[in-house]
Order: sequence, then structure tokens, then C-alpha cells
Amino acid sequence: MTIFLNVLFAIELALLLTHEMDAVRHKEWQMFIGLKDLPEGTAYWLFTLPHIILYTLIIVFLLLNHPIILLIVDIFLICHLFVHHHFRNHPNNQVTNFWSKLIIHSAGIIAGVHLVLHSIH
Repeated sequence: MTIFLNVLFAIELALLLTHEMDAVRHKEWQMFIGLKDLPEGTAYWLFTLPHIILYTLIIVFLLLNHPIILLIVDIFLICHLFVHHHFRNHPNNQVTNFWSKLIIHSAGIIAGVHLVLHSIH
């Protein structure tokens, strides 16, 4: 079961990273109140900088083999799915194609499965 849980987590993490690349492609910052009115270069910089910090924290916690990171990423991806669902009709939402939605939904669903299986394991 441990190998299966590790593979599930690796898939959800890969989906998260892929979604964030896709979010940059679709200029997702245009949906954020504080970023949408900024010049594109500034908004892009302010959108991507926190991702460097977050990715660093995730990698450090993984390298330290700290189990809390599994829970944090699972919960984040589940909440992230609901946030995207809530903002699906936002006028600046460009993350609307099938592939983008598949990435987001798969990440949230796999995170939910991982969370449940990890909690009963």
C-alpha cells in the first residue's frame, strides 16, 4: 500500500506543478483582485514568485520526509478544486479548456483518494 500511496502523491504533485504551468499560460493572475490591474510583467512576477517559495517548501519537507506535507498538499488540492469550480464563470477565467480542467479535477480527486487511503493506512 505504501508504494501505491507514494505513486498517488507523486501524480497529484505532478498535476499541481503542471496546472501551475498551465495557469501561467492562461494568465490566471487576471482573476486576482490585487494583480489584474497591474502591468502584465509585474502581475506575472508577483504571481510566479510565491510559487518558487511554495515549491521550495514542498521539496524541503519531502526531502526531510516530514509527513505533514502529504496532508497539506492533499487538502490544498481539494480546496483548489473547489476554488476553481467557484470561479469557473469569472470573466477573466481563461482556464476553461478540457485539458486544463482535466488537470485540475484529476489533482483534486487523486488528492481526495490519497487523503482517505493515507488516513486509513
